[in-house]
Amino acid sequence: MSTAENVQAPVPQVSSFKMIYTLGGVAMVSGFLLVLVFQATEGRIAANKKAAIERAVFQVVPGAEQRRSFQIVDGDVALLPEGEAATGTVFYGGYDASGALLGVALPASSQGYADIVKVLYGYDPNTETVIGMTVLESKETPGLGDKIAKDPRFQENFAALDVKLNEVGDGLANAVVTVKNGAKEHPWEIDGIAGATISSKTVGRAMNASASELLPIIRKNLDVLKAEQ
Repeated sequence: MSTAENVQAPVPQVSSFKMIYTLGGVAMVSGFLLVLVFQATEGRIAANKKAAIERAVFQVVPGAEQRRSFQIVDGDVALLPEGEAATGTVFYGGYDASGALLGVALPASSQGYADIVKVLYGYDPNTETVIGMTVLESKETPGLGDKIAKDPRFQENFAALDVKLNEVGDGLANAVVTVKNGAKEHPWEIDGIAGATISSKTVGRAMNASASELLPIIRKNLDVLKAEQ
């Protein structure tokens, strides 16, 4: 075989500019498709979120047939019109068919075993008690930690949980605490779940922190919540 036959033909080199141009085109098309998908689903996502919030509010404020959105900014409460971006802590008023305030639905969250646990709880300002609780977000261990959302006996804790304010009105008279399963003695205690101690204590910490901060503001602004719209 001759030397000429052993010489391989040169491999064509792809221009760096051409590669960058191609990748840029792919990225642009991908971005365009993502924008189209977002625009197509944005309305549906917003509608689903609104429906989920309404279900949660009506669940934790028994008897409520209407809701209004409010926000807390600098210690004051203001009505939050639908679709308007919030600048403070958002909560909800639950009203009967005539527009009378039945309670408010307040957010609470705390670090659980796996991740942040977020709940919504109902508060009756007339009795100063928690009147319902639902888990909005949790990644706790299936079969154990997720019992905070499913265990009927645990849910009974939030039918009339004492969250009365102190004489000054700037905090709780008694801290909300989770106790060992079967050891509850006081109306401000949460009877924990056997085998899911961390998760049930997480709910107690979340509710105590939220109630301590928000309930004094709710009391001070009851006239805003009760005002006819």
